[in-house]
Amino acid sequence: MKKLIALPLLAAALAAQPLYAEGVPLIGDDAPAFTAETTQGPINFPADYKGKWVILFSHPADFTPVCTTEFMTFAKMLPEFKALNTEVVGLSIDSIYSHIAWLRTIKEKLEYKGMKNVEVTFPLIADIKMEVAKKYGMLQPNASDTKAVRAVFFIDPAGKVRALIYYPLSNGRNFDEIKRLLIAMQTADKYKVATPADWRPGDEVIVPPPGSCGGAKTRMADQKAGGYHCYDWFLCFEPLPREAPKAETKKP
Repeated sequence: MKKLIALPLLAAALAAQPLYAEGVPLIGDDAPAFTAETTQGPINFPADYKGKWVILFSHPADFTPVCTTEFMTFAKMLPEFKALNTEVVGLSIDSIYSHIAWLRTIKEKLEYKGMKNVEVTFPLIADIKMEVAKKYGMLQPNASDTKAVRAVFFIDPAGKVRALIYYPLSNGRNFDEIKRLLIAMQTADKYKVATPADWRPGDEVIVPPPGSCGGAKTRMADQKAGGYHCYDWFLCFEPLPREAPKAETKKP
């Protein structure tokens, strides 16, 4: 009888676990915390990055071709991300020694799209026990039981998950989109606006729609004086202030 009672209690306890315990942290969730050894020393995540944006990404394995091109691109673009108050942190299910050997090979031997002598200076997490990968849903059994998929998590300065992108093992990431999305989120936060489809830095942004009938009428009547233009009461655009980011993402 005791066993029959215990089983429903166990099932209820398991159901109550947060999704990111063995799944994926969702937009708006606190970024799952962890401590880890990296190629730049130990880190306490996300506490060590308070006040900064972080791009936390995973790759399947060291000494693999697609991952190598991605690491070279991340390393080359690191100054661009830092200029946006953003740090980069990588992860794979490999040892520190494997990481070090691979990064030395990248710097000393490899060239890709004109990039050579590339030194990877951002932290690369050693996650042999898969503890971090499991917290962030980077292990997806139908893709691989032993390799992390190509996940990208955007963590904001308050330690919240703001966006996530997943790519399959076979395909490299679009770095133009990673930077574009980062700037779009920072722009939306700073100016309290939204960005339309295919928005690029320097494009017009969307003015948040009014929340009442009276507000909709006023919005249409005052658009010229307000410095915005409307196609209808719910779809209004305005230019960004002059100090907003305007530089296009550069391809490496």
